[in-house]
Amino acid sequence: MIPRILLVLLLLVPFVAEAQTFRSDDPVLREMWSMGMERSQVEPLAQVLMDSIGPRLAGAPGYDQSAEWLHEVYGEWGIDVWNDEYGTWRGWNHGLLHVDMIEPRRQTLEANILAWSPGTDGPIEAEVVMVPPADQVEAWLPTVEGKIVLASHAEPTCREPQTLERLARPATVEGIQADRRARIDSWTQRLQALGPNAHRALEEAGAIAILTSRWSEGWGVNKIFSTSAQSAVAVDISCEDYGLLSRLVENDQGARVRINAETEEFGTVPTYNVMAEIRGTELPDEYVLLSAHLDSWHAATGATDNGTGTITMLEAMRILKETYPNPRRTILVGHWGGEEQGLNGSRAFAEDYPEIVDNLQAVFNQDNGTWRVDYIQTQGLLGASANLARWVAELPTEISGHIELDLPGPQEVGGSDHVAFLCHGAPGWRLQSHYPEYRQYTWHTNRDTYDKIVMDDLKNNATLAAMLAYLASEDPDRVPRDRAILPVSPNTGEPREWIQCRAPARSY
Repeated sequence: MIPRILLVLLLLVPFVAEAQTFRSDDPVLREMWSMGMERSQVEPLAQVLMDSIGPRLAGAPGYDQSAEWLHEVYGEWGIDVWNDEYGTWRGWNHGLLHVDMIEPRRQTLEANILAWSPGTDGPIEAEVVMVPPADQVEAWLPTVEGKIVLASHAEPTCREPQTLERLARPATVEGIQADRRARIDSWTQRLQALGPNAHRALEEAGAIAILTSRWSEGWGVNKIFSTSAQSAVAVDISCEDYGLLSRLVENDQGARVRINAETEEFGTVPTYNVMAEIRGTELPDEYVLLSAHLDSWHAATGATDNGTGTITMLEAMRILKETYPNPRRTILVGHWGGEEQGLNGSRAFAEDYPEIVDNLQAVFNQDNGTWRVDYIQTQGLLGASANLARWVAELPTEISGHIELDLPGPQEVGGSDHVAFLCHGAPGWRLQSHYPEYRQYTWHTNRDTYDKIVMDDLKNNATLAAMLAYLASEDPDRVPRDRAILPVSPNTGEPREWIQCRAPARSY
């Protein structure tokens, strides 16, 4: 059914002419602009991925559905595509969740189940209690059997910090910040008193549910991750509702909650990347790699982390196939699995295919939400700076005018899938968009949904990726891998060492 939906949506996309200022008379670049900016398909592609398929947690059915859809789309475009298995993972999926406070009054709470949590096998209901100060934890643990436990600190306010700083008195802001630091310190000690795995300790003591809250410092937004609990259902509660429960417990006002959580377990399932390729004609064993992770967390639909990156590279491949079907070098795209669990898919690919890594001309990775790409560094590669600068100089001003080049750059020490190749010395580069708002509001949150995508910027980024892949493929020079002296580490007073490679996790 998805391909039919996609076809209908593609037919509805309006073709809107855009102004452009070319710096090059290269006819391929001009056609790429027309294909990517005036005949873009990013909107219908994004709508199917985010709305029809939804979240794509590693090991969950949504990931498999997104992979099947990519196969269908690439197949329709005549682009070779395959799954590259690199390990196994825990098969799990969440269904419906309902969390209600039933005493001292009745209210439905905003909540999300944590990944890989057990379900409830029907509604459960119990008194809500709180982990006490650290010196009381040992004596308190035997009392939690059959209870629902609050296991993280409550925020003093759920207002975004920038609003407080703009509208409140400095003394008020300072007081709230001091209160928050004290709460975090106290809860750090409480959880440490539970041992190395707080969730396991609570369920082993008999807790039937564990409630936490990981506020993302924005209105109504929490970051939702996973749990190690095996019998107690683990649920994230919104900042506002978690504060409500905490105050009721602290004031001995009889908080009681009912939870009904549906989950499914599928045992051990294969985990894999989705790869696609346009084979090179002159240098088929040299590669340009377009890179974006396909997986997401599960509390929203993974729109900006990393649905936008996925659509950027998918659309870039369409543009390339239409305008540059016989590239000089082979153009690969990696839709990586397991990025959210530690760059597992890209690290496994780099480990499994050293002959490709050794012959990479460039890696262009996109993984941070919407907004136009506005920053690229060559990640400490000295001679490569000339290649990248030359390519960017040929781009239309409407695309390049927003981009700050940092050459050779200080090099990231973590981040995203490009570092899986950079650590081997390959030119792995990130197409970076504005970060702070993404980090606050959509990165790993319950608000990372389709409506947050800025389609004009997504068109820009897909066209940019296609143009860079073309220019890298056609470059007569191989991108050099000589390394710049990195900035001084504050810990050692010496230049930082080159980023080290880490082994992928190939099983849960």
